[in-house]
Amino acid sequence: MTSHDALQVQARALGDPTRHRIFRFVGESPQPVGVAELTEHCGLNHNAVRQHLAKLVDAGLLVEATSAPNGRGRPRLVYRLDPATDSRWGVSGPYERLSVLLTEMLRTGEPAEQVGERAGRELRFGSSAPGADPVAELSDEMARHGFEPQIERDEDRFTLVLGHCPFASAAVAGQDTICRLHLGLAKGAAEAIGGIEVDRLVPHDPHVANCQLDCRLVPDGSQAADHDG
Repeated sequence: MTSHDALQVQARALGDPTRHRIFRFVGESPQPVGVAELTEHCGLNHNAVRQHLAKLVDAGLLVEATSAPNGRGRPRLVYRLDPATDSRWGVSGPYERLSVLLTEMLRTGEPAEQVGERAGRELRFGSSAPGADPVAELSDEMARHGFEPQIERDEDRFTLVLGHCPFASAAVAGQDTICRLHLGLAKGAAEAIGGIEVDRLVPHDPHVANCQLDCRLVPDGSQAADHDG
């Protein structure tokens, strides 16, 4: 499907007023949204909301993930914007998100990596399913942020080659700050996933991309011990 065809599919999906309302509600939420929240917001039953969500997912407007339940019960499905919708259809793009991170640096006086790490933990989408591959989960998380990663494995070590820099134009003017934000995002996401340590980011020309995140698998619990020590 060409980009033009994809836009037409998305436009048709958003042509329904209720579906557009659901899309905007999810887009404006700082956290992933569940079906129960949408039924309350829209005044529809669960089945109707699920049908609208399925069409939005199929159109590449939303992505679906599993979130841990509150207390006992089965995991629930939650929804967030697909990264491909950045700066389209009235939702925020990468530079709007970058402005939030830079504002947080100014407000708190914290270094870029620390701000990025906190954002990476807070923006972690969904929760790990039992037996899930943490390497694939970190790759999926970086893809959600727009980095287009490729995995290169070597036993308990692996590298994520980032095929795209979502902040490329800003990185030309301040590469060190942007790269430290990227490193922090990856570290925060890895901490939220568990079982992974991100050792370093090897930067490249932001317009060419292919920066490398060097990572390793670690036993459960060792991350917390490393941070405490």
